[in-house]
Amino acid sequence: MEPVRPKLPSAAIELYNRFIHGEINRRDFVEGVQRFATGGLAAATIIDALMPNYALGQQVSKTDDRIKATYETVASPQGNGSIKGYLVRPVSADSRSATPSKLPGIVVVHENRGLNPHIEDIARRFALANFMALAPDGLTSLGGFPGDDYKGGQMFSKIDGKKMAEDMVASALWLKARADCTGKIGVTGFCYGGSIANLLATRLGTDLAAAVPFYGGPPPKEDIPKIKAAILAHNGELDKRLAEGWPAYDAALTAANVTHEGYIYSGAVHGFHCDATPERYNKPAADLAWQRTIDWFNKYVRA
Repeated sequence: MEPVRPKLPSAAIELYNRFIHGEINRRDFVEGVQRFATGGLAAATIIDALMPNYALGQQVSKTDDRIKATYETVASPQGNGSIKGYLVRPVSADSRSATPSKLPGIVVVHENRGLNPHIEDIARRFALANFMALAPDGLTSLGGFPGDDYKGGQMFSKIDGKKMAEDMVASALWLKARADCTGKIGVTGFCYGGSIANLLATRLGTDLAAAVPFYGGPPPKEDIPKIKAAILAHNGELDKRLAEGWPAYDAALTAANVTHEGYIYSGAVHGFHCDATPERYNKPAADLAWQRTIDWFNKYVRA
């Protein structure tokens, strides 16, 4: 039985979001948590409740015999030279013939902490939905995800953002060009990764079939007419900046004749899809957003 986790106020969750986005440092985060340590609820207990629990959020084991996963290195001459990624395919796609079956590809882009176990798990979930998925690690040039989200965030801030974006472009084109890919790809991502999903839609034109940004910032308005991919955007109602910014992005996509849909999930905060952070996780919203994502990719990437 899982231990009972304390129900925390929304202000505590917002404090955690500010911390993981680098707006405050660890000391300020810990001191801020002290304000919520009342009624026998210790600060250490609150911090533990806010921190990621990757084992709790894992849905598909790394050793699941339904998937085949490898770590691949992709050349990125315009970026940091190369980028490593976690590539996952369903075993069922390759077990019926001597040659691998071609599958549509999905690029899965992490938040601003690098390729952590949760994002790898998302890639495995796509494999079980009969896609091949590549999850690049933007921290490759500094040695890769360090095993700790806070340290990952510190490393993330030291990498040239433009070069990291080029690494993501290279990853997408590498996946598209693989012999075991159909040549149709989509991209999804979370927070930073959501912004990258929007960016790739402006950069790749017809090379990208669909993009599904989860709580990602929109691209510059002048670049939106370049989008040829079908866009599906997910935002939480309580993630005010992005939720309130969606109507303008929606209008710009409409003006550019881009196929798109967008949803604001009631009562959901930033990071609502991440079941590795239970205090942010909103299961009804996450389940609905995931099903919509699979349906979107089936319609625009698999078709």
